[in-house]
Amino acid sequence: MISFTRRAALMTAIVFMCATPVWAQTPSGWVGTWYSAQMKAGADSLLPPELSSNLTLRQIVHITKGGSVFRLRLSNAMGADPLAIDNIHLARALSPTSADIDSSTDRAVTFNGRSDVVIPAGADVLSDPIPLGVSDQANLAITFHLPQAPKIQTGHPGSRATSYVAAGDRAAETSLADATPVNHWYHIAAIEVMAPASIKGIITFGDSITDGYGITPNSNRRFPDYLAQRLKDKPFTVLNAGIGGNRLLLDGNGANALARFDRDVLSQPGVRHVIVLEGVNDLGMLTKEGPVTPEAHAAMVEQIKQAYVQMIDRAHSHGLKIYGGTIMPYMGMSFYHPEPVSEADRQAINRWIRESGRFDAVIDFDAAMRDPANPDHLLPVYDSGDHIHPSEAGYKAMADTVDVKLFTD
Repeated sequence: MISFTRRAALMTAIVFMCATPVWAQTPSGWVGTWYSAQMKAGADSLLPPELSSNLTLRQIVHITKGGSVFRLRLSNAMGADPLAIDNIHLARALSPTSADIDSSTDRAVTFNGRSDVVIPAGADVLSDPIPLGVSDQANLAITFHLPQAPKIQTGHPGSRATSYVAAGDRAAETSLADATPVNHWYHIAAIEVMAPASIKGIITFGDSITDGYGITPNSNRRFPDYLAQRLKDKPFTVLNAGIGGNRLLLDGNGANALARFDRDVLSQPGVRHVIVLEGVNDLGMLTKEGPVTPEAHAAMVEQIKQAYVQMIDRAHSHGLKIYGGTIMPYMGMSFYHPEPVSEADRQAINRWIRESGRFDAVIDFDAAMRDPANPDHLLPVYDSGDHIHPSEAGYKAMADTVDVKLFTD
């Protein structure tokens, strides 16, 4: 016979399990399955001025791992005033190139049970759990109504994906055929999935080369996209924290890498690995307006090393493995017009990345992407034509350079 005490304990456990969502009954946790580094929208990437109030935004994103329960992170990180958003929906997109959704998958998103949310200036907010079954590598549509577009808009101008802006509150509509297409993201920072504890995140942290400059819009052929495809049968998500024009030491497009490292890397749930590819914009901007002294070159090289050490120490203090990507050639790039002294700086930094032993491992993008006959240039087949950004074949080659044993061992 079961004693009264044991019977009561058993009944309590049964009641608890019945009251607990299925996703919370197994060892699991939240992990990012899509990410976008946030920055202030510039004059060329603001929402259309004729649609600045009472507008609906539908934005298409490509996740790495699917699941059955998700949550959405919205952002007002760069804003100066509270931001009101309402009528928020998540659904499977029928195509990465259209505003149409699969209506059977459409889910209303809530925040503490409410259909609206006010995001304080400088803040992000997380939604309640969203029950939605979708497969790996799916395209999802995030749709919401903005009563008023903020004066300072937070987002990601280099989305390489089409978003749709329509007049009125139309977030629940299946199709937005008359919407205005824009190639930017606004106020969406992340999608997280409730996943088994074995699923871990990989952050790719960098500049426009990580962000995917030059790819065909809506093609998802960035270097991190190709890496996610390589890892599709393994327990990893891949998150893109690239910002075009980003630098290690000074603000440019977006905050400098050290300033944004906590938000874009350390605060991401389930992340255990970080790939860093930063520094070429620091080198390029140093001499963009003209020659500088040898002392300025030497100081820049040392400051870049110090910045790497700061990120390494921060990552290790949070239990993350961090891998250093060598800086790829950019000789011939007309915007920076690098000289031999700039190439010497690049070589000095790459030598430190390879030989210092500070990173947990080195991913030698430079060796994989350079032209053996002209090693201060990209291999022509990997060059997009501007002599700094890879072609789509080059982005794939970058992903192929990454040793997946770094994550699986």
